Order: sequence, then C-alpha cells, then structure tokens
Amino acid sequence: MSVRTATCMCGQLTATCDGEPFRISVCHCLDCQKRSGSSFAAQARFPADRVTTSGKAQIFTRKAESGRTSEHHFCPVCGSELWYIAQPFTDMMAIPIGRFADPSFPPPEYSVYEERKHGWVAITSEGTEHFD
Repeated sequence: MSVRTATCMCGQLTATCDGEPFRISVCHCLDCQKRSGSSFAAQARFPADRVTTSGKAQIFTRKAESGRTSEHHFCPVCGSELWYIAQPFTDMMAIPIGRFADPSFPPPEYSVYEERKHGWVAITSEGTEHFD
C-alpha cells in the first residue's frame, strides 16, 4: 500500500493519503475551471478515513448548480486549495493531483463534462473513459 502526501505551496497544510485513490478524474465543468485556474481540473479521490491532515485550513463553502454544497479547504497563508468535500459524498476527499507534485501519479480513469472542454485540450491516457 502506498502513502502519498499532498501539500499547499508554502507547506503549512498537508494531506497524507494511505493507500491508492478510488477514483482519478479530470473535470472540464466551468466550476472546476474556475477552481483550478486552468482549462480543467485533475483530482484524486480518497476515502476520508484514509487521509490525515495537518496544519490550519480555511474553508470556503459553495453551492453548485445542482443545489448541493461543497467545502473547499485551502491554506490561509498561501491560498492553495488542498482538498474539497462535496455532497452527497461527504465520506471522501478530492485532492488536486498537482498537490502531490509527483509526475508518476497514475493517469485519470474518467474525463467528465467534456461538452465544456476547451477545443485544444485532449485527454489521451489509455483506458480513460470520456463523458459529456
């Protein structure tokens, strides 16, 4: 079983994940584009009981188009989002893949909201399922 640690940019906030993620995905929805500051967001989801956090986190709660809420946990020092928890899946934590700073991180299994994907983006990893 592997152990991976994600950190904010300044290192004050960490999330240590015990075991493999149960889902790795990229999302092209407009909310994830805004959240990531990029044309899509890539995240790994872990059972919350397999993640240990340390440091001080600030929480921003937002309401999605669906009416459900998500809690975004970020570092109050550098502003980096380190994880989010979204309804109805409050027993899992989604962590942006880039926070692990590990180029060998496994590829995504899912690419979702592709109808909002930028035309110049191509998710080409073998075995990735694509959904509009």
